[in-house]
Amino acid sequence: MSEYRVEKREAEAELTLATGAAVKGCFFLSASSPTHAGPERVRDVLNAHSAFVPFKIEDGLTALFNRAHIVLIRLPAQAIEAQFEPGYEVATRRVVSMLLSTGERIAGTVSVYQPAGHDRLSDYASSSETFRYVETEHHTLIVNSAHMVELREAGD
Repeated sequence: MSEYRVEKREAEAELTLATGAAVKGCFFLSASSPTHAGPERVRDVLNAHSAFVPFKIEDGLTALFNRAHIVLIRLPAQAIEAQFEPGYEVATRRVVSMLLSTGERIAGTVSVYQPAGHDRLSDYASSSETFRYVETEHHTLIVNSAHMVELREAGD
């Protein structure tokens, strides 16, 4: 093994692409993150600056996917990476309905990490991060904000 090789762990996920196709496989994550304490998360990889992200598809081969064309990432039911965000326990929760560019509508809860008075859904919508968590009853999703067509609080 090369002395320059960086050990990575695999994190299972399912991608929904702009074409509507679903792709199952794994992301490669580092043991530590350059942006926060602890291990790298799927959302960290997606919010990085590179245009393409490596993803090991079911046949064992690694493909490069253009981040701009990834609409949604569905993490396994047991994955709780959103809960490791700093301030998760005190963030304002908003129950939302979201229409995506693929025509899929998802319902779930988003966390708004802003001080009181700046914790509205519009504050979540105007966040600078491209990929954002949405927690549903069964999965944690990571949604590409460029593919959010409509965002509303549930019941609106």
